[in-house]
Amino acid sequence: MKKMINYSLLLFLIPVFSYCAGDEGPEKEKRVLKALNETAGYISNVLINEQGFSRCDYNIPEGKWYDYEPPWHTGQAIYALLEAYQITGDESYMSKAREAGDWWVGLEIKDHPKLKGMVKSAHGDHAGETIVFATMSDGSAGLYKLFDLTGDMRYGDVPTQAGDWMLRNMCLLDEGVCYDNVDPETGEVMKEYSPFWPDKENQDLYDVARPNNEGSLFLDMYEYTGNEEYKEVFITLCNSLVEKQGPKGLWMDFMPNHKESGSVHPRFNLWYAESLIDGYELTGDKRYLEAARKTAETFTEFQDGAGTIYYQNFVDGTRDRSSVCGSAVAFSGLLWLRLREHGVEGFDDDIELSLEWILKNRYAIDHPDPNLAGAVINTRLRHKKGKLWITQRDVGTTFGVRFLASYYNYTFGGKADK
Repeated sequence: MKKMINYSLLLFLIPVFSYCAGDEGPEKEKRVLKALNETAGYISNVLINEQGFSRCDYNIPEGKWYDYEPPWHTGQAIYALLEAYQITGDESYMSKAREAGDWWVGLEIKDHPKLKGMVKSAHGDHAGETIVFATMSDGSAGLYKLFDLTGDMRYGDVPTQAGDWMLRNMCLLDEGVCYDNVDPETGEVMKEYSPFWPDKENQDLYDVARPNNEGSLFLDMYEYTGNEEYKEVFITLCNSLVEKQGPKGLWMDFMPNHKESGSVHPRFNLWYAESLIDGYELTGDKRYLEAARKTAETFTEFQDGAGTIYYQNFVDGTRDRSSVCGSAVAFSGLLWLRLREHGVEGFDDDIELSLEWILKNRYAIDHPDPNLAGAVINTRLRHKKGKLWITQRDVGTTFGVRFLASYYNYTFGGKADK
């Protein structure tokens, strides 16, 4: 690993790759494959640290990395590396994914009387060490994919037993929701207070619990074990999502959406829509596909003519342009691709727009700051600890790799020639 150097914020403005819209055939394939290798290389060589987990958020003015939900960020990095590995055959991607997987299964809690079998899925930002349901489930898909490709049962056993713990302790299936948070010291599920609403004195069920179907955890558990109970839990949560979805295909009753201000989180709704497509593939229930289509349609409205999706969008159609969310560009593209695979029409132009955006909105691989070189742009502007924080987030690259891999598979098919 090169030394992580503190460079001026001006480096953020160094030009990135260019891409000529309209490239087709072999040249387009080469461009997509080149971008895939460069972004996957960034994950392997920069994002996964010496301990095996994702560095997460890079503070550009400080030149310093900060943890932010490492279990799910690392799980997504694993997923992305394995997608790239399956196309390129590059063994370094598999090797790094296994390093990260070994770190992830090492989060298993073995010595706490109430939390035994759970994993230390700490949020790591404003929720501190609180164990968060989605921090685990958003990252677990990478572990199951790692099991599929290696046969190492640790990668399936650990998330499955953690998911079972969450099912037994955190899920209210009659309500179609699961509690969000667990106190890491006492092991008690937080049923009346969520650290995500520190200024809200009276918190109701939807402040402390959500459908929590991100990552399709219970589907993966079912496919790993064959246990029909997990299948039924997954279907219950899919049904809950259909029932609780708003008219624009969003779930505004649940954070990190903010119903009062009309603020829409750039990935949260896509997570739910992705799980609904998984539900459609499992059951053939067209309600799930239609609900996912509604979400996908709304995100075409969030994407501007240049292909950009910003971190904060509002239901009234306005945007806060202070933060650029490459992960939302890529994740939307993934959703549109999957819908197209199921015969849902109308997203072809949006898919191509996301592709063009990812290809040209990356830091150059010879960027003088090695913390940035090769990454997909994904910025977050916040005021924190009395100062301005401008961060480059790892998820732009991890979702970027997933999108590029899916696009390559769909458009060019099969494994790339070495």
